[in-house]
Amino acid sequence: MVPPYNILITGSTKGIGYALAKEFLKAGDNVIICSRSAERVESVVTDLKKEFGEQHVWGIVCDVREGKDVKALVDFARDKIKYIDIWINNAGSNAYSFKPLVETSDEALMEVITTNTLGLMICCREAINMMRNQPRGGHIFNIDGAGSDGRPTPRFAAYGATKRSVVHLTKSLQAELQMNEVNNVMVHNLSPGMVTTDLLMSGATTKQAKFFINILAEPPNVVADYLVPNIRAIPTNQSMKPTYIRFLTGLKAYSRIFSRIAFGARRNKYVAED
Repeated sequence: MVPPYNILITGSTKGIGYALAKEFLKAGDNVIICSRSAERVESVVTDLKKEFGEQHVWGIVCDVREGKDVKALVDFARDKIKYIDIWINNAGSNAYSFKPLVETSDEALMEVITTNTLGLMICCREAINMMRNQPRGGHIFNIDGAGSDGRPTPRFAAYGATKRSVVHLTKSLQAELQMNEVNNVMVHNLSPGMVTTDLLMSGATTKQAKFFINILAEPPNVVADYLVPNIRAIPTNQSMKPTYIRFLTGLKAYSRIFSRIAFGARRNKYVAED
């Protein structure tokens, strides 16, 4: 497998998904983007085609919660670029809800769980079925989030629970691929850390949330600039070992917290704390 690579990113018309798409395009790769919004897909594809050319980016409406939509996404990718080398499961939701579980509506819970858990499972199933039949095989990256390390996520408990399950699902799929002697597909985890997306910033309503967003968060383009070369290095190096690529490592987080406490670094960087 040699570059340029064929990339598919779910939930890629805004936020970190969009930033990843742009970085892959800058590297010369071909990208399939998708989201639930037909309007956003059309707008983003038009803009990216102007910047990177007609034959490098395509888009389709896809609700990852619907198996038929994800199957149509696979058919669309095959039609446009024949195969997918790297599939990134980025689509996720917290229903823009930051409140205790006891105050969370049924609709918000279903939105979070069906998108983050059911949608991820459907996408992994279809990606594996697609890639195992490709001569080049492929790599799947599941994006984690707050809660994936097992730490509590008060005010968005359901979201944290779904992100904790991402890590388990990835490990289970790795074991299943090995059990079934599928040697040309690997599933990895991808950790962007705290990214200044609409999703994150909508929760900047408490003193603690503002404190940690200012210290630890980075804009999507900064995170994507780090992640994309590390993602591309895996097929380039012909590695089929499971990996967990992290932007915000523990050492980086602790050093930033120390700098803040000792020197007041990054105070009010994104949101006013006082």
